[in-house]
Amino acid sequence: MKLLITGANGLLGQKLVRECDARGIEVIATGVGKNRNLPGQYHYVPLDICDPQQVKSAIAKFRPDVVINTAAMTQVDQCETDREACYTLNVRSVSYLIEACRESHSFLLHLSTDFIFDGKNGPYKETDEPNPLSYYAETKLESEKLLEASGIDWAIARTMLVYGIVHDMSRSNIILWVKQNLEQGKKIKVVNDQWRMPTLAEDLAKGCLLIAQKRAQGIFHLSGKDMLTPYNIAVATAEFFKLDPQLIEEVDGTVFSQTARRPARTGFVLDKARTRLGYEPVGFSDGIAILSGQLDRLSQ
Repeated sequence: MKLLITGANGLLGQKLVRECDARGIEVIATGVGKNRNLPGQYHYVPLDICDPQQVKSAIAKFRPDVVINTAAMTQVDQCETDREACYTLNVRSVSYLIEACRESHSFLLHLSTDFIFDGKNGPYKETDEPNPLSYYAETKLESEKLLEASGIDWAIARTMLVYGIVHDMSRSNIILWVKQNLEQGKKIKVVNDQWRMPTLAEDLAKGCLLIAQKRAQGIFHLSGKDMLTPYNIAVATAEFFKLDPQLIEEVDGTVFSQTARRPARTGFVLDKARTRLGYEPVGFSDGIAILSGQLDRLSQ
């Protein structure tokens, strides 16, 4: 199997490249700018998926069996204020990938989000009705509809609140943010009225590869298995790293001024991914332990 990964410099992209290298899967890693992945057997190619000619040329040249599109504009508030850039990266680029995959007969796996739901009735199954609250969510739902109407072989992997680290520590996440602030003795405010199922990046990468290897068509929900608030996550992080939880102030979302609306309670029903793919994520406490071990190795 030959894979082409877009957004290979991002958190999920780097985890996918590493996982493929470990399994001996042929990979063309693509991203904007220079390669940020560790050395390996993969081939890195600079690629701007917002340029239709670049997309067409790259996929025609390499003719991958599967394209995994991890590239997206995910800063929810920025998407609200810079709608043109958001639409270009989250929707137009997907249409370019679809057309290129049609020509090369490649299977296209596209990453989407729990934010397409309004958060009133979570956890959600793949068949539940979306109702996006933000422009970011609207664009992700529109990109899903492009795939469903495309006529090519496709899959959509929806996920949420992905956490993990990369070797150069260029990507932060809620666990690192809590850890760093508490280590410095800083007080932090963390919301208690948004519920998610935090997803370890390695689990998400493995789930994506299960879809790719099986060429499993349709929509799949891939997340962690524990339903937590950011406050729960912060307290669990403090306890794991033996930091002071008294520095964490429990607040509701009204404390923060945010441009875009967020769903209150999402979460996923994972039955389809478990049954059809054999997907089984780790619990959140195990996820923190895995991340901690990676931090230890990086500090050596």
